[in-house]
Amino acid sequence: MNEPSAKSATPSFPVRLEIPVAWGEMDAMGHVNNIVYLRWFECARIAYFERIGWLEGGRVNGIGPILHSTQARFRAPVKWPDTITVSARVADLGEDRFTMFYEVQSHALGRVAADGSGLVVSFDYRRESKVALPAEVRRMIAALEAASE
Repeated sequence: MNEPSAKSATPSFPVRLEIPVAWGEMDAMGHVNNIVYLRWFECARIAYFERIGWLEGGRVNGIGPILHSTQARFRAPVKWPDTITVSARVADLGEDRFTMFYEVQSHALGRVAADGSGLVVSFDYRRESKVALPAEVRRMIAALEAASE
């Protein structure tokens, strides 16, 4: 007999950053410009890579992440003054890639203002070609994701 799951229906995010909304991020329509959300996604993505040690390792061996594609879904307009929490998690590990999921939570609105994803590929910057995800990167992703469950 299966026990009911104690896990939340919402996936956990092992990396979370609080970022104050800057006045200069507003556009002519009075809300945060859409490109800023992609910058927030980038902040979470880089923080994730730092947590798993991939940026430092990439500087040593030339193999690091490269963003293949990204998408965002805007759910509610964020306005100044506000603080957001941007979160990141990884799923769908492939041979040479994985999908990173993002969420932007507005403190002022008390809800998700945007979410999105990005496809990240393991890239050899010396040879300028994709390569298999390093075993250590796979191990660190698995450990970080398991710790957030």
